[in-house]
Amino acid sequence: MKTKGRKKDKVNIVTLGCSKNLVDSEVMLTQLKGNQIDATHESAQDEANVVIVNTCGFIDNAKQESIDTILRYADAKQEGQIEKLYVTGCLSQRYKDDLEQEIPEVDAFFGTLELPLLLKKFNANYKHELVGERITTTARHYAYLKIAEGCDRPCSFCAIPLMRGKHVSQPIENLVKQAETLARNGTKELLLIAQDLTYYGLDIYRKRRLADLLRRLSDVKGIEWIRLHYAFPSGFPMDVLDVMAERSNVCNYLDMPLQHGSTRMLKLMRRGITREKTEQLLSEIRNKIPDIALRTTLIAGHPGETEEDFAQMLEFVEQTQFDRLGIFAYSHEEGTHAFNMADDIPEEVKQERVNQVMEVQELISWKKNQQKIGKTLQVLVDRKEGGYFIGRTEADSPEVDNEVLIPAQENYLRLGDFARVTITDASEFDLFGTVAQPAHLDRHIISDDTRKTTPSQNPTV
Repeated sequence: MKTKGRKKDKVNIVTLGCSKNLVDSEVMLTQLKGNQIDATHESAQDEANVVIVNTCGFIDNAKQESIDTILRYADAKQEGQIEKLYVTGCLSQRYKDDLEQEIPEVDAFFGTLELPLLLKKFNANYKHELVGERITTTARHYAYLKIAEGCDRPCSFCAIPLMRGKHVSQPIENLVKQAETLARNGTKELLLIAQDLTYYGLDIYRKRRLADLLRRLSDVKGIEWIRLHYAFPSGFPMDVLDVMAERSNVCNYLDMPLQHGSTRMLKLMRRGITREKTEQLLSEIRNKIPDIALRTTLIAGHPGETEEDFAQMLEFVEQTQFDRLGIFAYSHEEGTHAFNMADDIPEEVKQERVNQVMEVQELISWKKNQQKIGKTLQVLVDRKEGGYFIGRTEADSPEVDNEVLIPAQENYLRLGDFARVTITDASEFDLFGTVAQPAHLDRHIISDDTRKTTPSQNPTV
């Protein structure tokens, strides 16, 4: 059998889109390396002869970024800089036939659940013994934990079910095993993600089991923060709040995409909830966890949105005073329920509405940050950049939320450690501080609530 002279592949994985895609890329990286294939994630060295682009197909901007990235590597292939180009992920799942015709330079396209087929291109097999193992590409001290795949919700604007399929929960035991492995490798913060955390367990246990999962994960030695992302408001399991109140390492943080503040629009969006019920839910959450940091996302310009509907959304934002908020212009997506409606809001109007909401939120965020000046907060140090150590409080998730900037010349910190930081100044989306001398630590965001025990801290100074 001839093997002499065959060049060994070097693979570079390029990830686009959300944190759920990032987890998929990490699993892919683990499987490739488990098959003794030289693979990296977003390497800057340009040494790879094979590139795998893990695409996003959620909205127009994301789709365009994915297409532009594929075309860039298609050009690199034509110029002889790489030998093979494979494309996977949501865009590939949704538009495979069209992409094959339009970009023939790509050697093969794969859907979101076709990793075993992709591995065969390298004469590799999907190794079941590696399930639960993952080479993370984030900073060593935090990692995303995807607890479910897909979604059963009928939201009018969303193409996720078309690309990711029905909701499938991962068993609790599997997730605990993953968390234990991550903790042994230095992970201190778990960021729980799914298209819909609220639905967790219904498909495999016949009841919502997010609270049970949280208890099990909070018992994992070494995990000091657990953060919840993407909880659907309708059917939210309130026993999750009991765990949040009881367990010191379950962050007082909840990311709950609400999408609008008008009952009429929520009905058009097929969200299964009214503004009144939303407000009642948020009130109950804040009563149970008074210092909780609430993050949400909204959509401006959905078909049928009137000026009155938008005014109600602005009023909702002003009234609710979210700690963190993002808003997107509606994207008209083929195959969704809303695609049957007229995309009747001009793009410039959509963007104007986005800007108006963010102007309101900037003021809210500035006022909330001003209240933190003089307080001493627990901060997890993520990186050093531009003369600052940069970290996050319990109220902040990586990349999407506020950051704390600590002058590096005046303070010595270790990345991945917790530090007690006294806030000295604040802007709309950043806090500035200095390492505190030993003193009482405000465990929570703007209160001295001591219902929970402060998580253990490693030496930082």
